[in-house]
Amino acid sequence: MPHYFDAAHREEIETLRQRLTARTEWPTWLLLIGVYGAWFGIVLASPQLGLWWSTLLLIPLVVLWLSVQHELLHGHPTRWPALNKVLGYAPFAVWYPYTLYRDSHLLHHRDEDLTIPGRDPESRYLSAEQWQGSSLFEQGLHRLNKTVLGRFVIGAPLALLALVRETLQRLKNGDRQAWLMWLSHSALTLLMLLFIARFSLIPVWHYLLLISVPALSIAMIRSYYEHRPHAAPQQRTVLNEAAWPWRWLFLNLNLHLVHHDLPGLPW
Repeated sequence: MPHYFDAAHREEIETLRQRLTARTEWPTWLLLIGVYGAWFGIVLASPQLGLWWSTLLLIPLVVLWLSVQHELLHGHPTRWPALNKVLGYAPFAVWYPYTLYRDSHLLHHRDEDLTIPGRDPESRYLSAEQWQGSSLFEQGLHRLNKTVLGRFVIGAPLALLALVRETLQRLKNGDRQAWLMWLSHSALTLLMLLFIARFSLIPVWHYLLLISVPALSIAMIRSYYEHRPHAAPQQRTVLNEAAWPWRWLFLNLNLHLVHHDLPGLPW
């Protein structure tokens, strides 16, 4: 456990882990059922709700789904990664396959590499060589992406561009795992979009561009200031104050230091 925990903290955490809630993780199961039910309910009810009410309901739901996927890849609600993968593989957020997110994020949890470009896959920093090799336009985009508004506006497009580049390179190199991952994710995404086209009022292009991308943009706010550069790895993760809507939407990940120190702790 973290060095700043005293004996009372450790005892309290161990006591909590023995309770029914921790052993069964029933809140996470309810959350999973709720998100799946809400997604299908909103999509099927979209002719009655109308396009824009459906959109306004689906955007935060997809943001919440990204937070739920984060819980799943950290071993909740079951101890079986394969089952958690099945539970979290639905492509409601479209762009990132669950296994890509899982593998990349678990690498991010090597705390000794946090924030270091080229070693932390979620680092938002550039090495001196990368910065000097960037054009003025690229440097401007990077500076803009370091502001909250810029992060919200261009964070998702920049992330998707990086995803396309990385994916094309892996596929070009004949990466078997990448091929299997993208084939399965693409097949499920196609089925989801066909379902939307057949049973809802929502155009496919609308879901792709005006629901999933805005949801990703909101999710980018969560990761805006989770880490900071510091010589000591244990000082690179922060705690952020947040109002209750954000805490619910991001499942308390504003308490990011706690998450990195106790990654097995559910939301």
